[in-house]
Amino acid sequence: MQHILFITLSNIGDAVMTTPVLAALHERYPDARFDIVADARSAALFTHFDALDDIILKHKNVGWRDKLAFVRQLRRKRYDLIVDLRTDGLSWLLRARQRLNKIRQRTPQTHSVEQHFQALAPLLGHAAPPPTCLWIPESAHTAAAAHLAALPGSRWLALGSGANWDGKIWDAARFVALANHCASEFDGVMLLGGAADRARAEAMQPQIHLPSVDLCGQTGLLEAAAVLARARVFVGNDSGLGHLASAVGTPTLTVFGPGDPLRYRPWGAHARWLVAPGQDLSQLGVEQVATVLKDLVVAP
Repeated sequence: MQHILFITLSNIGDAVMTTPVLAALHERYPDARFDIVADARSAALFTHFDALDDIILKHKNVGWRDKLAFVRQLRRKRYDLIVDLRTDGLSWLLRARQRLNKIRQRTPQTHSVEQHFQALAPLLGHAAPPPTCLWIPESAHTAAAAHLAALPGSRWLALGSGANWDGKIWDAARFVALANHCASEFDGVMLLGGAADRARAEAMQPQIHLPSVDLCGQTGLLEAAAVLARARVFVGNDSGLGHLASAVGTPTLTVFGPGDPLRYRPWGAHARWLVAPGQDLSQLGVEQVATVLKDLVVAP
């Protein structure tokens, strides 16, 4: 096996949940080189993958000429193997000796990671998927250390108060109340998110009793992951940050309103989640979240 094309997904959390497949392929074929089809939103997650040759961006909402040029670009190579986790038929337009595609059928209890990993059954049988993972350069760890230099101690709580739509967002005041309620468990608080989360974080920070740093919009994805690797625990909405945290081994607590935690929760042994009553996050109380958070902090 010389050259593999790996087609991943677009959103940050979805892309993270494909990394067990990529890691297993690399382990199975350690001498192979990889091209990766990715979205601009999450491509940075793969830029330091050990066996990477090229990342090809797949843009949404483009005209047929751009789509045709994209396919032509990929057809310049003949791959030994294509693993396609998008299921939009792209692999069948390309040149390959073997193609493996995401299995569409699943049971209601099947996590997305498990469904992706079933694509490798012809190679690996019905093996259990490994943890999600990230390939983080030393420069990202150095930047993370600089971002957190002002925080005292090392017992840090990471909060992700944003999400991609309002129905998935627990109220910022409740994140503040949670941090203050559990202040004895932590030395400081990190506020994480994108540029769209800055206003929320700026409103939260003065109300948090612990020392805190606001990093919303100030880190790339791999820097954010390096920051999360230094957290004692992450608490957040159903968003990509929870998946980043779990992929670097940080315990996570995700609050769900709408959504399907059995399918989309962060993958990992130290991932916990709560579903709001009636899937309405306005009905999820601070005390309920604090109870799970305290149990997570003391868990082995």
